[in-house]
Amino acid sequence: MADRLGAAARQLAAALGLDAREARLEARVLAAFAWEVAPAWLLAHDTDAVPAVQAAAFDALLSRRLAGEPVAYLTGRREFFGRPFLVTPDVLIPRPETELLVELALTRIAPGQAAALLDLGTGSGCIAITLAHERPNARVTAVDRSAAALAVARRNATLLDADVEFLTSDWFAALAGRRFDCIVGNPPYVAAADPHLARGDVRFEPVSALAAGADGLADLRHLVAAARGHLVPGGTLLLEHGYDQAPAVRALLDTHGYADIQTWPDLAGLPRVSGGRMSE
Repeated sequence: MADRLGAAARQLAAALGLDAREARLEARVLAAFAWEVAPAWLLAHDTDAVPAVQAAAFDALLSRRLAGEPVAYLTGRREFFGRPFLVTPDVLIPRPETELLVELALTRIAPGQAAALLDLGTGSGCIAITLAHERPNARVTAVDRSAAALAVARRNATLLDADVEFLTSDWFAALAGRRFDCIVGNPPYVAAADPHLARGDVRFEPVSALAAGADGLADLRHLVAAARGHLVPGGTLLLEHGYDQAPAVRALLDTHGYADIQTWPDLAGLPRVSGGRMSE
């Protein structure tokens, strides 16, 4: 078994440009999923022979991964904020840097506060569901224009026993007259012609959840402008964006009259979330 996993890791490193640690981790994740065992089991049985059926299942997954298909889509799951979420090619794969958006929202909603929270473009539902668990007294609403994405989000809410209102909506379209204490969103923010859309894992993710106009700012412009009509006085808007878009997003927030405008860095130290507050 150890030899098979070692060979797979070397293939992954060569084909995908992974470092040795990442390649070993991916090989173990794929093997554990294919063989329906816990990753720790692999370490305890590294000298065991691999039965033919299990070997074939692993080899099939490995071939797909070598072709670039993301591990999260191969296994159908990804962890976010310590919880397991189902993912399909209908939704973006939850990423660690997006946990910053949740952390910032939590600092603005006190435990026990009966606040109204809105997650824009919920995808897998990972942000909304996490907020619902971390602030159980809050009323969490999540919207997405994709019925397929909402089906994944609702399934995750059921599996994780989260109380979230899911609505089919093109951003604020289905929310007329409703206001929230905190609005969060991870909208598309990649330029439509960005060559990165044709590389790596993002090749397999829904482009409608990634690209936003010629400069990547089309949806961010809309959300900054439209959110003013859906925030209570003193309410907060928090938006994830590209590492080089912070100045543009802060300028948008300033143009539309938000107060206390800030940008926060992600785990890699890159400017990742910007936000502001509605004046009282």
